[in-house]
Amino acid sequence: MDKIESRRVKISILLSVTLSILIIILILYFTVDAETLSMLENKNIRYEFFIIAILLQILTWFIWGARLKVLSNAVVRQPYISLWESTKIVMANMFLAGITPSMAGGEPVRIYLLNKDGLSIGAATASVLGERLLDAFIILGCVPLALIIFQQYLSLGIIRLGLTIGVFVFIIAIILFFLSLRYPDKTKSIIISISRKFKRFHRKDDDGFSIVERINREVDAFHKGMYFFLKGGRKPFIIAGFLTILYWGTAFLIPSMILLALNLPPVFLASYAAQVLLIVIIMMPTTPGSAGVGEGSIAALYSVLIGSTFIGVFVLIFRLITFHLNLIVGAIFQYRIFRSITSFSFNQIQQKK
Repeated sequence: MDKIESRRVKISILLSVTLSILIIILILYFTVDAETLSMLENKNIRYEFFIIAILLQILTWFIWGARLKVLSNAVVRQPYISLWESTKIVMANMFLAGITPSMAGGEPVRIYLLNKDGLSIGAATASVLGERLLDAFIILGCVPLALIIFQQYLSLGIIRLGLTIGVFVFIIAIILFFLSLRYPDKTKSIIISISRKFKRFHRKDDDGFSIVERINREVDAFHKGMYFFLKGGRKPFIIAGFLTILYWGTAFLIPSMILLALNLPPVFLASYAAQVLLIVIIMMPTTPGSAGVGEGSIAALYSVLIGSTFIGVFVLIFRLITFHLNLIVGAIFQYRIFRSITSFSFNQIQQKK
């Protein structure tokens, strides 16, 4: 099973990186011409803004770490998760998040590492899903405003379709989440049923009773943790919400810094709107890490803002800072923790119990 998981991760890495590079090359091929090169030579490239863009990306890791710290320490008082520890967890999760559809591969890593630091699986899951819930609320709340700002540019049918599907998936996920909170016993039954269907993948020393007992325990812990956030633990949830707004606000500044570096108008408001719509598109479960889809969507959204001359250069720099840098740093931290970048699986979570 470990060999199969390792092979799947290797395939995901190959697909994610290859698709990303291939689409960037295609965009460069069709958009970079003599005019682009001439304008790059004549423009005064402002390298300080490239540095600011990279620093903003690094800052988002620490803001994310601060949010995870707040949520984790709110669920349980002991053990205490430090800012550096939570930030290391965030950086380690970025690798698998970057090679899986909807960035879903990062959740198991964060859950496992929080569990390793002393949280129960249920408490760790509540913390991680609390992050997702806040992200969904903030992004969905911004979508109507983003559509109003960007509606004059949304002439491409494929972008409209992508946004419609993305919003629908977001809403369905939130509905399922609240249903799981409202009906914990039904949630247990569904998870136990799924577990039994995949019984052949369990460890041989797992009997049916231990699996059911573990599921009951962890669903109860998750249910208790999420109810704490939504009812009793409003203060940490509000703080985490503020950090979520700060996280996305910081991340959404990066494209404007790149535009300033290229001596182009930063189009702050339209760029923020484009980023909201981009997140909705890339959060759909398509390719590993939304590679290819992300690059194509960035090109489609920003070409109407800055034209086609610099769009290839912009996409290249933007993805290097926000995607490939995450992959590299994530791979380094994941290797330091697991001594491998391809062997992580849910089995490690189960073995921890």
